Amino acid sequence: MKNKSYNDERELEAISLIDQAETFADKGKGQDAIEFYEKAASLYIDLGSYIKIDELYIRIIEIISKFKNNIQAVYRLNSIIRKTEELKLNEVSAKLLIQLGNITFRMRDWESAGEAWEKASNYLYESDPDDFKNLSSILLLKAGQSYERSSIKKDLGKRLIFKAVMKLNDFDELYEVEEKKALNLLTRKEFEASAKKFADIAGHFRKSLDNLGDIIDEEESKDTMLNAKARFIHFTAEYQAVAAFCLRASKDQSYNDEINKLGQESFKLFKESITLLKSYLFPLKKDFDHEVVLRITFDMMLMTLVQEITSIDQLDPIDFLLENIQSNKQLIKKLKGTPYYKVTERIKKLGIKEAIDGLSNINLGHFEIIKNTLISYLK
Repeated sequence: MKNKSYNDERELEAISLIDQAETFADKGKGQDAIEFYEKAASLYIDLGSYIKIDELYIRIIEIISKFKNNIQAVYRLNSIIRKTEELKLNEVSAKLLIQLGNITFRMRDWESAGEAWEKASNYLYESDPDDFKNLSSILLLKAGQSYERSSIKKDLGKRLIFKAVMKLNDFDELYEVEEKKALNLLTRKEFEASAKKFADIAGHFRKSLDNLGDIIDEEESKDTMLNAKARFIHFTAEYQAVAAFCLRASKDQSYNDEINKLGQESFKLFKESITLLKSYLFPLKKDFDHEVVLRITFDMMLMTLVQEITSIDQLDPIDFLLENIQSNKQLIKKLKGTPYYKVTERIKKLGIKEAIDGLSNINLGHFEIIKNTLISYLK
């Protein structure tokens, strides 16, 4: 009975604090209003009334959003976020972080905005992956786009955009699992099954590519769309090419038609990816994105390999890469300095079998294990 009486008193005290906070808010005294709301929130935390806490923090966000001084707003939000994080109130923290991201983005503080939205995305996904999948993905996309504007975190931004699109297409967690299955099949020399699995992975990337327009506004985010599009074309082409290499590794001539079909499709996609990336790189005179330079030459190298294992003989991949960009000498120098460009020259000169040593000595990132397994079969 005593406990109930104590709780009732505390709730009445909280209601009184909220009334005073509202009075301050009506008078335009935001700082005073927030202090009283926070005191009321502390009482509700003691009472374990988390629904009421959520309502109070939403009200605090509304008041903070009206602050004319953005620095002051950021300070207040960070202070409150620390409290909600200590209490493990993930959904409340996420709402506060979304507002923090909005304010810091208006301040052109790209890193802080990205960090706030990325954290909000993680909190929501941890709270309920099913209910918050879409919102979590959109926040991750916003974080990535904000990071893209930063010279410090540009690469992280691209990775987050990729992850967001994958999550929206329900392929982010499945991707690594499927790739491991495909590699296990390849290791066991089940070439047809591994090729099918790699082709299925390519299909998921193609689906993500087809859905990009529903996720990214090309008018507002031209560079983001261009880079995302090139990346998903790149992955679709890569996995189709790997599927073709798996079938070629079997040395079974009955797969020739399927190898040529996969090769033709990937070859066309590599051309599209290279064309997009050239349009992005060519206008630049310096500070070329190293990851993009590596990716475009990697695609050129894979185009060359695809031509070597199929009946495709449409063009010279090196000539295609350098076509219409000769006036940008610095870009040409960067492209020619990559290990993938040098291996491509070696393949052109000696053929795939004689150039295998060159392939063995360069890192292919997430394809490294697959590469080593395939090379052992192609020798």
